[in-house]
Amino acid sequence: MSNSAISIRYAKALLNIASAEKQVDRYAEELAGVAEILKREDLLRLLLDSPTFPLQKKTAIMNDIAELLKLSPGMVKFLDLLLQKGRIIFLSQIDLNYRRFADEQSGILRAKITSANKLTHQREEQIQKSLETQTGMQVLLSLDIDKSLIGGIQAEMGGKLFDGSVKTQLKRIADTLAKG
Repeated sequence: MSNSAISIRYAKALLNIASAEKQVDRYAEELAGVAEILKREDLLRLLLDSPTFPLQKKTAIMNDIAELLKLSPGMVKFLDLLLQKGRIIFLSQIDLNYRRFADEQSGILRAKITSANKLTHQREEQIQKSLETQTGMQVLLSLDIDKSLIGGIQAEMGGKLFDGSVKTQLKRIADTLAKG
């Protein structure tokens, strides 16, 4: 089974449990917190993923993390299952898929807007309302600045990139001229 299929399966299972317990947002926060720790701490991630490191010690470490982060009992059980099945290495992918599925369930679409310059608050609202009208979903924007775009914006949402940057338009013109 592919890494993607594994992470999707676990993310959907966790979402089903979280939905039944009405804890979707809490589980999202807890999962993201643990994923961030494992992303930041290479040695910890390697120990928890090591097939030679004893499961009892992995469980003890994860219980300490759970206590430190004050994780819910359901999340502790989920993390324990990942350890037992040797799937803890997929935690960051599970986190991404969980967030995506939870957003779909809630009717939320996350969009990353990249512009050459800082957008005014009014322009941000215009973009958000336009995207909400086009998609029929509530849109949550995250904003980035990339001076190399020269002008215009790029919008990334639902795994698709919509590029209206001057940089890309200039590249298209150059390609057309090169072809003759």
